[in-house]
This record gives sequence, C-alpha cells and structure tokens, in this order.
Amino acid sequence: MPDVPQIPDLIAFFDLLGVLANGLLGGAVARRYQLDPVGFTVLAIISALGGGAIRDVLLNVQPVALTDLRYLTVALVAAAIAYLVPLEGRRWRQTFPWVDAIALGTWAVVGTQKALLNDIHWLPAILLGVLTACGGGVVRDMMLGNVPVILQRSELYATAAFAGGATLVLLHLATTGPLASLGGVLVGGAVCLLARKHGWMLPTEPRWATSRVHRR
Repeated sequence: MPDVPQIPDLIAFFDLLGVLANGLLGGAVARRYQLDPVGFTVLAIISALGGGAIRDVLLNVQPVALTDLRYLTVALVAAAIAYLVPLEGRRWRQTFPWVDAIALGTWAVVGTQKALLNDIHWLPAILLGVLTACGGGVVRDMMLGNVPVILQRSELYATAAFAGGATLVLLHLATTGPLASLGGVLVGGAVCLLARKHGWMLPTEPRWATSRVHRR
C-alpha cells in the first residue's frame, strides 16, 4: 500500500457532523422508547461514538472520544437537542437522510484510513471502516434488546460503508491527496442515499434451498 496521508480537515469536520447526526438518531430512538434524560444521553453517546471506540480498542490506541473533547461535547449536545426538540416532521425527514449519508461515508473513510495508518492490511482496514460506521447503531440496538438493523432486511447501510472504504483504498493507488478521502465519502454516501430512495436491500436466504430440502 502507498503511504496514507493524515485525515484532512474537511473530513474531520464531516466526522464531527456524523457524531452530531448519529447522536440525534440515538436521541430519537430514546424518545420512541420514552426514556429519561439519562437514557437519551447514553443512547446518543453510544450511537455517536460506539463504532469509533470499538475500532480504536481493536487497533490498541486510545479512543478518540477520550482524547478529543469535541467528540463527547458534540454527542452531549445532540442528546440535549433530541431531548428538548422532537425530531419529526417533513423537514427532519428531508434533511436527515443527507446528513446520515454524509456521516456514513465519512466514518467509513475515517475508520479505513485510521486502520491503514496503523499498518493494517487493506481488507480488514475496510471492515474496520464498516465497524466505525455501523458499530454504534449495533450496540444501541442490542442495548434495547433488538436485532441490529443492519442484520435485518434494511437499506444497504453496511454495504454503503464497505463501498466507501473500498473506494478510498482504490483511489490511494492513484493519488495520495485528499481527493481519495473525498471520493470515498461521496461513494459511500451516494450508495446510502440511492439505497434509501429506491428501497434497495440485500436478499435473504435463497428460496429454492428450503423447497429442495423438503422434496428430499
């Protein structure tokens, strides 16, 4: 692999935007379950910072949420907003998918890039990017006693994150500038938006397999 540049400032901004978006999403879930302020805070922090924290533990580095106060601050602000302001209505439904898509693409790129900077092979690096993008939601769903959404028939959230990380790796073969990072964000975000708009989902188990077993 070529040398991987540090995460550009623009990507770092989108990273914090993703923390805000997923903190708001965690707060929205807390409102659906009628939780108290502590519940709002916990779900917002888990949604916003959980994936990155798991990634950093696997990389044996200090979680960025513990070393950069901006991340925890933004997550707490998101919890407060979600608690005080009901996140619903047409404007929320129109705006949130775009912010969510940008956040997903950014987290996939940041996770992949951080893994590459720690000399991880490109394939597990991409998977760590997927973990960064989806891990917080998985932990949140499990805390509430639900099957994680990304394991059910849902829009291609994990697939979009994989596409963003893979794009970053491929573009690094041609360029070492921030264009590779931006390209990964755009591809991951675009796949997420298109899947949501068109209802794209991965198939479940092949139908013919069950019928063939029954015939035997």
